[in-house]
Amino acid sequence: MELIHLPPQALRLGQVLDYSIYDAEGKLLLARGQVLRNSPLGQTLLLQGGWVQPHETKDYQRAVAHQADTLMHQGATLGAIASARPAGFRAERDAKPAASNLAAWADLQLRAHALLREPRAEDFLPRFEAVLAELQTRLLNQPDETLLLLIFEAGQGFEHYSARHGLLTLALADHCARQLGWADDLRQVLAQAALSMNIAISTLQDRLAAQADKPGEAHRRELAAHGDRGAELLRVLGVQDSLWLQVVRLHHEAGPGPLASRSMPEQMARVLRRADLYGARLSPRRSRKALSAAAAARAVYLDEIGQPDEAGAALIKAIGLYPPGSLVRLASGEVGIVHKRGHSANEPVVASLLGKSGAPWSEPVTRDTRLAAQAISASLAPHELKLHVNLGKLVRP
Repeated sequence: MELIHLPPQALRLGQVLDYSIYDAEGKLLLARGQVLRNSPLGQTLLLQGGWVQPHETKDYQRAVAHQADTLMHQGATLGAIASARPAGFRAERDAKPAASNLAAWADLQLRAHALLREPRAEDFLPRFEAVLAELQTRLLNQPDETLLLLIFEAGQGFEHYSARHGLLTLALADHCARQLGWADDLRQVLAQAALSMNIAISTLQDRLAAQADKPGEAHRRELAAHGDRGAELLRVLGVQDSLWLQVVRLHHEAGPGPLASRSMPEQMARVLRRADLYGARLSPRRSRKALSAAAAARAVYLDEIGQPDEAGAALIKAIGLYPPGSLVRLASGEVGIVHKRGHSANEPVVASLLGKSGAPWSEPVTRDTRLAAQAISASLAPHELKLHVNLGKLVRP
């Protein structure tokens, strides 16, 4: 857990904390929601400050955004922007190398693959919760970086398709639910349903993704019934939460229409269905190529009868028309990967990979798409970039 020092001047007696405070060793002192009282601990914190997780403090988030904008206009490299820390905040400990981060990410995907392919009643729930908690921590602490990894890797091949798709759907659904203003407990159930919704067909999904032929009639029947079968399998594996099971059961049956007129299980199932569709459009199979992010957005924004879809619109508003991990061409002729969401849905921060001539940069170069010369001119599908992308240069340590 990365911690930063919170200056004493950021604290006051009687304050209701909107972040948890730790000591320098990572021991919890005061939990989020508690009141900072006039006690020995309170007086110590007013004199020395405390330690907090970076994402929880609004001051830190604003300072990071301001510093990133400043460095970007100065033409700083991605590495300099990613490692910058605002004045007044101190890093608690050195970060791990980026390679370690990517290795941990690969391990998470392998664990998800094994979990969904080989579920066992004796240990399914603890294994499931461990994978779920790790991805949720990444989404909370590094939302753009997590999207970058999930979306970029979704477009690179079809190995472990079912597990990677489940992780991506979870991330997309969570962003959509936050945009809709859903409470934490509902988002938790949605995340559980997203990761487990295809558990009954995980092996079949992997096989179909790798074959050149389209599914036969028997496979189509199996796919059509997988919501009911998945819910029943989860019940056998120990899941007792009725809302979780209902959402899995309904996730392929929730059709178009306003969300407010539906029950909560149906609303959640509809969000999952749109996130599922969007993620599938970004992912290639042997029988078809992946779409660009803009094409996937169009598919999810309009519902089955060609009308604007509420859940789909919320998803695109949350992640952007060009989400992190998607590929774009700029007005300058450069080609890059979206690095972070921006101030609007169509103005993200881009890491340029190829110059105007088509030659690769030695290091990714930050581009601000709010500027006319660096604006996005096209959304590209994964197969349109003929370059090996070094993710280690794009993610934080």
